[in-house]
Amino acid sequence: MPEITYKFVSNLWNDAEVSALDPVGRLIYRSNKLGTDQRITNTGGGNTSAKIFEKDPLTGEAVEVLWVKGSGGDLRTSLRENFSSLYQGKLLSLQTVYAQRADKGLKSAAEDEMVGMYNHTTFNLNPRASSIDTPLHSFIPSKHVDHTHPNAAISIAASARCVELTQEIFGAEVAYVPWIRPGFELGLAMQTICQNNPQARGIMMGQHGLINWDDNEKACYFRSLNLIEKAAQFIDAKYTAKGGDATAFGGALHSSLPEQVRGRVFSKLLPWLRGQVSQKKRLVGTVQDDEKILRFVNSQDAPRLAELGTSCPDHFLRTKIKPLYMRLAPTTVTTFDDAWVDTFVGALKKDLIQSLEQYRKDYADYYNRCKRSNSPAMRDPNPTVILIPGVGMVAWGKDKSESRVTAEFYNCAVEVMRGAEAIDRYIALPQQEAFDIEYWLLEEAKLKRMPAEKELARQVVIVIGAGSGIGKEVAHRLVKEGAHIVCVDMKAESAQATAKEISDKYGMGIGVAGTGLSNCGPALGLACDITNRASVRSMLDQVALAYGGFDSICITAGVFWPSDMTGHIPDEKWAFTFNVNVTGSYIVGDEAAKTWKDQGLTGSLVLTTSANAVVAKKGSIAYDCSKAAANHLVRELAMELAPIVRVNGVAPATVVQGSAMFPRDRVIGSLAKYNIPFTEDEATDSLVSKLAKFYADRTLTKAPITPADQAEAFFLLITQRLSKTTGQIITVDGGLHEAFLR
Repeated sequence: MPEITYKFVSNLWNDAEVSALDPVGRLIYRSNKLGTDQRITNTGGGNTSAKIFEKDPLTGEAVEVLWVKGSGGDLRTSLRENFSSLYQGKLLSLQTVYAQRADKGLKSAAEDEMVGMYNHTTFNLNPRASSIDTPLHSFIPSKHVDHTHPNAAISIAASARCVELTQEIFGAEVAYVPWIRPGFELGLAMQTICQNNPQARGIMMGQHGLINWDDNEKACYFRSLNLIEKAAQFIDAKYTAKGGDATAFGGALHSSLPEQVRGRVFSKLLPWLRGQVSQKKRLVGTVQDDEKILRFVNSQDAPRLAELGTSCPDHFLRTKIKPLYMRLAPTTVTTFDDAWVDTFVGALKKDLIQSLEQYRKDYADYYNRCKRSNSPAMRDPNPTVILIPGVGMVAWGKDKSESRVTAEFYNCAVEVMRGAEAIDRYIALPQQEAFDIEYWLLEEAKLKRMPAEKELARQVVIVIGAGSGIGKEVAHRLVKEGAHIVCVDMKAESAQATAKEISDKYGMGIGVAGTGLSNCGPALGLACDITNRASVRSMLDQVALAYGGFDSICITAGVFWPSDMTGHIPDEKWAFTFNVNVTGSYIVGDEAAKTWKDQGLTGSLVLTTSANAVVAKKGSIAYDCSKAAANHLVRELAMELAPIVRVNGVAPATVVQGSAMFPRDRVIGSLAKYNIPFTEDEATDSLVSKLAKFYADRTLTKAPITPADQAEAFFLLITQRLSKTTGQIITVDGGLHEAFLR
């Protein structure tokens, strides 16, 4: 294979890496390398296959087996278990079954029936469900097949002159097939093309993508790269000749607001907008306002192209039939003070109310116009992509991962439109065809087979004090139930360390304050001083930029300052204790109330108080009084924030394990205070265990109280299990009888 310099794709093949792999391993390697480059295929899109001779587990004979990426999964990350293995001979024999059904006028039913038949062709009891694209790979008479969704190829596939352009760019190397829904009929059409065009090594799939093949796996990989590179070079030359970025999409109609102003607009708009699009189920947002998306959103042609919708089926399954494009008047303002931002956002909300209502009506009309007698019920009619000139794009999904992928897919759609408009004229998939994909009964069945959503799915929970102790435990407890966690601490590094622990387990990155917020995953780490209102507001705004809003807040942050032997505590330490333990919680609740009201979705606020709030103890006067005030703050905030937000408290007894309030010197001081034997050189863990046992022995349950015990109480209060509970304090103190209310 000659060395080629690529500009529009990346050559990631390494012979040394491949040499140690078995045939299936080489297929996985090829798949991963293709999937790594998003210019080649989008997340979850495309299929690869290899026809490999294997030993039949029953007969011991050599049989040809089709290994093909199965349903679901992603080429970039696929492993062996993501591939189906099927007897190639049995797959081919299904053509007779299909022909018999199709000849009776039951072609549509036969398409769906064939997917179930793939189970009868499974080799070696492989449990991976087969993709609907399986026939494409089986019926093409070549050992190795790559089906990808390159933006460059789809630009050609979505052009009005697709047939002529395919011939002009590729000659006889690439044939053409018009749009056919992926499945058996499309596989048969490709088989016929291969028979009639033996010189062809690829097929341009109308409105869909590219498929190509070779009997050598490395040659197949490079054929994919070469065809995509050739398409991209052709588009780039035409694009440049027409004026490039300066004239893309008909040139600019709107100017982008300055970056900081866009951030202020989004932070004020997003929680309200999240409430508007979450009328059926809560959604999580991803913001994008980079140069490429703004070039499209601000352009003259954006209204026309956005209305056409997307072309590739993979795109509109995420982005819906079309986005919501806001038709705004261009602004000539050059000074953007707070008053201007407030006015702009207020006017935008009014426009969005009308636009969202019209979008829902349009979607209902699309559904009613295209539905079949057996179509599933209409799904959520709210948009998943919203385009705002001068500001950018917001994508929505059931979680952060889905909203990020939705944003990625609409970026792909924009690139497809850019390419198609550069070489010809962009055309979208006919709405009936789009509907038949979106509401395909097999797709509906797949959705119904998916496991039930976790208890806190679609929720965004802020945990203040997440850097250590109870807060860290709460963060880990809630994310297990599907929540997105914003880890907040005084120290950014502590917050981000907890967020990283979550991200390492659940994936997708943690996001960084000021940059990369839209790229966060299930966790985000932020610094905040809860005694500073501006710091709290900034933190909440960053959460809005990261997820679109939030649902609940858990405050576990607190400080303890002991009094001296005479009971004295310096005035500044008294004020400091109350500032953190009481005023900080009030500021958080007061600032969050503005967002909760704007968002209009129910939520919970849970404060950490203490058993000390009702038990007088020598040496902790400031802490005990502050926690008594926090107890009453729970009741006051429950009144203030009702009915949208429930406010409750968790009152632990002394939690030593993992607590930032119990550094080694305080542990030693407490051991000395209670005359518990220890040595100065004793390990910290040993000292902590002794003190924890002492506190445990004072309770009725005689068991140490851990951060995990507290986290369970926070979990219950955040969920709907105690949905009628507000203004209450739940004690988690092991049965400290001195704290019994009286």
